[in-house]
Amino acid sequence: MHFTSVRLITADVERLTRFYEHLFNQPFRRPVPVFAELRTVGATLAIGHTSTLAPFGGEQVATAAANRSAILEFRVADVDAVYQRLADWLRDTLVQQPTTMPWGNRSLLFRDPDGNLVNLFTPFTADALEQSAL
Repeated sequence: MHFTSVRLITADVERLTRFYEHLFNQPFRRPVPVFAELRTVGATLAIGHTSTLAPFGGEQVATAAANRSAILEFRVADVDAVYQRLADWLRDTLVQQPTTMPWGNRSLLFRDPDGNLVNLFTPFTADALEQSAL
């Protein structure tokens, strides 16, 4: 099995896509107005409108802006530099400034416009760097 993507369901594809385009500083592919995606080396972040749930059984399958159990995590080269670039922009959504976690990563935690938790992290301690090389 090969993990390929996470799809966020939203009532406002344009707003959420603009947020992630600004965060990653690159455009998403938008094959249709109700869907956008950014393909990265490890996986794809997809954004789908609630209407895209119809083939799966309708809107009762997933609820937009209701996530309270998952964190989207993205490894970055230097989380402190990313925070400096985005600090003003993230001000109202910031959960935690860059902090060294007990497992050795420096972690920046904030919420996207739909309330999803996003963690940008950089392996920081020798143990974390060693584990990330595996």
